[in-house]
Amino acid sequence: MADEDKTATSTSDEKPKAGIFGRVFNAAVEKLDHKLPWYKLPKPLGLVALIGIRNTLRQENLQDTSRLPAVEPVQPPPFEGRFTTERTPDGSWNDLVHGEMGMAGTRFGRNAPLEATWPDRQRILDPSPREISRRLMTRDNGIIPASAGNALIAAWLQFMLHDWVKHGTSPTDNPWVIPLAPGDDWPEPPLQVMRTPEDRTSPPDSDQPPTHINVNTHWWDGSQLYGNDLAAQSFLRSHAGGKLRLVDGLPPVPDDPALNPVYMPGFWVGMGMLQTLFAMEHNAICDMLAAAHPEFDDETLFQRGRLVLSALLAKIHTVEWTPAVTAHPTAVAGLRANWWGLQGERLHKRFGRLSGSEIVSGIVGGQSDHHGVPFALTEEFVAVYRMHPLVPDEFDFRSVDTDAPTLGQTGFDELAGPAGAEVLQTNRLVDLLYTFGTMNPGLVCLHNFPKHLQTFRRPDDGGLMDLSATDIVRCRELGVPRYTAFRRFLHLPVPESFDDITSNKQWAAELQDVYNGDIDSVDLIPGMFAEDRPEGFAFSDTAFRIFVLMASRRLNSDRFFTTHFTDEVYTREGIEWIEKTTMGTVLTRHFPELRPFAGASANAFAIWKRPGR
Repeated sequence: MADEDKTATSTSDEKPKAGIFGRVFNAAVEKLDHKLPWYKLPKPLGLVALIGIRNTLRQENLQDTSRLPAVEPVQPPPFEGRFTTERTPDGSWNDLVHGEMGMAGTRFGRNAPLEATWPDRQRILDPSPREISRRLMTRDNGIIPASAGNALIAAWLQFMLHDWVKHGTSPTDNPWVIPLAPGDDWPEPPLQVMRTPEDRTSPPDSDQPPTHINVNTHWWDGSQLYGNDLAAQSFLRSHAGGKLRLVDGLPPVPDDPALNPVYMPGFWVGMGMLQTLFAMEHNAICDMLAAAHPEFDDETLFQRGRLVLSALLAKIHTVEWTPAVTAHPTAVAGLRANWWGLQGERLHKRFGRLSGSEIVSGIVGGQSDHHGVPFALTEEFVAVYRMHPLVPDEFDFRSVDTDAPTLGQTGFDELAGPAGAEVLQTNRLVDLLYTFGTMNPGLVCLHNFPKHLQTFRRPDDGGLMDLSATDIVRCRELGVPRYTAFRRFLHLPVPESFDDITSNKQWAAELQDVYNGDIDSVDLIPGMFAEDRPEGFAFSDTAFRIFVLMASRRLNSDRFFTTHFTDEVYTREGIEWIEKTTMGTVLTRHFPELRPFAGASANAFAIWKRPGR
């Protein structure tokens, strides 16, 4: 592409203002939403309401932390012409004017007003995060299933989070120490939560709210497969045919235990399964590109393959995973419209974009737009994605060939860290995928937190963690507003009593007791988990409001999904691969044995029917 294109792909630094009609429309939608939310309206009206909700969120809930004072902030590498058609290893130069935007090592943004994001240091441990975990989160009577979906939903979420967000390695010298109540059976007192690393770029004695750094790139760029820097990327590549390395059928791991992801707390068999599956998919894309373009060298094949695979991940998440966990007809239509517009998939495939409007023809292939705020993932986005209840405590591993037990019932503690790596090494991947596809995840609600994650043994240092208590501490520590304030900032009705939070009388009474009758002290996560969910939803409408804003934004801001989503950049064959591929296609391409299951479902994240059941 010509050098002059470099300035043409960045939008104005000024936040756009809605016109009179826009302001009236958005205000009317907000007023209606307080009386009759979008999910109770007929689908056409519900879609109109979601447009108005998103308009308001774009205007009022994108807060810029990148322009706050900083000391030695991360700088992008010098610009090279090839960056116009390649994703860089560290995420730099996605925006061709502000090369640092969204790169690894830059700050998380905010969806709440900056002045509301000061952590309340006096109440970091009040009420006790451990008591919230014990009394509100624990699975008392087994898993509460999300009956329509399958456990690939839980694996996929972890797979995506490893692409998007990471706060870095916590210091160990000054942990939060949570007092234990009489009768608490915590096995290894004291209960400690390590602190989130500080933002090294924040000026000392700053009077600005604390900010934090995302170690990962903020972009939807497959960094869980390709790494966040050149050294990691080089290690993962085969340097032949554009492909990623597979060692004994699995992605390679470094010899240094400190760099080995298997020893990091987020690794488990679900994560490893999808890393392997999509490394295989990347290599299949490279084979296709090599056959179509014999002139492509290793570097070109790798870079084009990465573009195609990253877009495919974004498409699967947008039009398959999220509709599977928000299976309300209006939400499904709205999410699909993010990709194809209201014109729909069929017309889009036949005629392409019919309009420049993202509402009519979707975001993908349209114009980039940061809506006046430099792109960054946000702390509130991280908070609503803390969905550990999706994870079952036990997995019933079976053979795809006979449905007979292989490993049989296996606890989560036997599937995490090095134990999880051993399961991957000693079992067929197709059987693991079959098992996940034929069992349910959990609902994201109270009393449904995986017990193994409340006593989780870290694989790196052997420390014991209560991840439910840790989630509460993290939200407070990072200045995520508590539940009533969070809803106020998202322009939602604010509950005035505990019965307003949930129709479940027992949960309302438990919340009132744990929070000593102070509704404004209710943390975001317990509040969201207690909410009555819209029809078909596995999680709350409050969380969905962040999705409405950020699901669009991650596409809008990324030029590789907008202005550069072209044959010239991806190749015609690459665009066609994205258009024709679904999660079911990926599964059955590499494992034909899954055709009767994943291939028979309209959405591969829906529960697969086991033989004879």
